[in-house]
Amino acid sequence: MDGTTARPGPGRVVVGVDGSPSAGTAVRWAAAEAALRGSTLFLVHAAGTGMQAPLLSQAEIVRSRQAGRELLDRTAEAITARHPELTVVTELTDGGAPDGLRRAAALTGTIVVGHRGLGGFSSLLLGSVGLEVAAGATTPVVVVRGTAEPVEAGVVLAAVRDEADVGCARVAAREALMRKVPLRLLHIWSDGVSARSRAALHNGGEEIARDHVRVLSSVSDRVREEFPDLPVDAEGQKDRSVPGALVGASHQADLLVMGGRRPPGHLGPTLGRTTLGLLQHAHCPVELIPRQGPGHGSTS
Repeated sequence: MDGTTARPGPGRVVVGVDGSPSAGTAVRWAAAEAALRGSTLFLVHAAGTGMQAPLLSQAEIVRSRQAGRELLDRTAEAITARHPELTVVTELTDGGAPDGLRRAAALTGTIVVGHRGLGGFSSLLLGSVGLEVAAGATTPVVVVRGTAEPVEAGVVLAAVRDEADVGCARVAAREALMRKVPLRLLHIWSDGVSARSRAALHNGGEEIARDHVRVLSSVSDRVREEFPDLPVDAEGQKDRSVPGALVGASHQADLLVMGGRRPPGHLGPTLGRTTLGLLQHAHCPVELIPRQGPGHGSTS
């Protein structure tokens, strides 16, 4: 990497810049987020010249790096004009975008990506960079969906799947406090997924309903205790499709926060069906909180 350097610090916001409309939307969202946090905004562009070096002439490498530097400079200038109080750092990496974003985020940063980059078909719902970053990140990742200038819904939404999701709820609470909006905790479950569930449903489903009420109450009680000045609404509902219900709820949210990457010991896909569905179809930005250790998100 080259470009301006800054001392690593907590709360930095890192966003990928590639010249695509989706990345432009992500940059604007990331700048507003960094301004809310009072943190530094890192703009990262991956020239990719290191990976393609054997196939490129020296002149092509120079042109690619120069184009990347000019793109970063233009983007930084536009952001500074909109947020003059914001510290903006630009970084140009010869490697791939996912690695560059992770390095810039270090241990405590939040990575922001657009939902689709350059070079993909318009039908692709999540670009390869966004998918790789979301699947492999060890720090929070925001995939920005929605319009370039979204209409503010006035609420932050947190998806609660089990009691371990209290860590995600805490992140959502801090986001709501920064925005001065209420927090909505939403717990959705589907029925008929196991023999136990089918037996309980045969008896009216009361036992399952009580279990889910306990999950939501446990999380909401802890959030209200830790954030006494924040208005918190907790809602639980049964639905045939958990991803579909959350996508529907995202219509009325400024940000949706949920547990994202599964723990390192998990066997199988790193991103679950619900997470992937939201990254592909949500109507607002989605913040994924890695599930690492106690309090960092759902392990189920």
